[in-house]
Amino acid sequence: MNYLEQINPNNIPQHVAIIMDGNGRWAKKQGMNRIFGHRNALTSIRESVAAASDIGTKAITLYAFSTENWNRPKLEVDALMSLLINSLKKELPGFQENNIKINAIGCLESLPTKAQKTLADVIEATKNNTTLTLTFALSYGSREEIVNAVKNISKKIVNNELSVEEIDEKIINNHLYTVSLPEVDLVIRSSGEQRISNFLLWQIAYAEFHFTKVLWPDFRKNDFYKAVVEYQNRERRFGKTSEQIEDLNE
Repeated sequence: MNYLEQINPNNIPQHVAIIMDGNGRWAKKQGMNRIFGHRNALTSIRESVAAASDIGTKAITLYAFSTENWNRPKLEVDALMSLLINSLKKELPGFQENNIKINAIGCLESLPTKAQKTLADVIEATKNNTTLTLTFALSYGSREEIVNAVKNISKKIVNNELSVEEIDEKIINNHLYTVSLPEVDLVIRSSGEQRISNFLLWQIAYAEFHFTKVLWPDFRKNDFYKAVVEYQNRERRFGKTSEQIEDLNE
């Protein structure tokens, strides 16, 4: 089924967050090691970015490497960092051609120096691109992000730059890694798992969720479109009743 034909152009999710899961299981099915799965995941990223650009989504955030992933075998972690560096360099011409802006969130200073430099170079080179912002969550953990926000807000209170009474949702948003990004409308998780895994806990408060059994290396444009169609078939109430939503739409 071609899901693109079913998409309503007037109800496009502006920010889609993706938990790319299933690389290891996919590789195992091929009789290969986990790194083989990670390498083949790049096609799925290209397909998702292209699909998002085609329908007008303005931001994609990919859960590329969590703070917990540092606990994986050193060989796999080193391979992932090498893959990050090489992929960013290889994909840069495509980012420029397709007007894609690259962004990164997380504890970036914990990345290897070479990865930090390559990432910074690509971010700088694409900073003026406007079609879509592609954010990589690297060495990212949402609880750590929130703790850091609380610490930074507390420092401002101690330094009399901010009062307790001024703290609201906007203040907290302004101290998160995602301050420059729109609200998350849709979260996609591949491979059949149905959990959040410490990803954008604050930002996904009113997001819709799409869980697919497709392993990430097999994820293609039509899978992205299917998630968007499912999103559009939901009633987003934001705490209101269905009747209130109907009244607002009349």
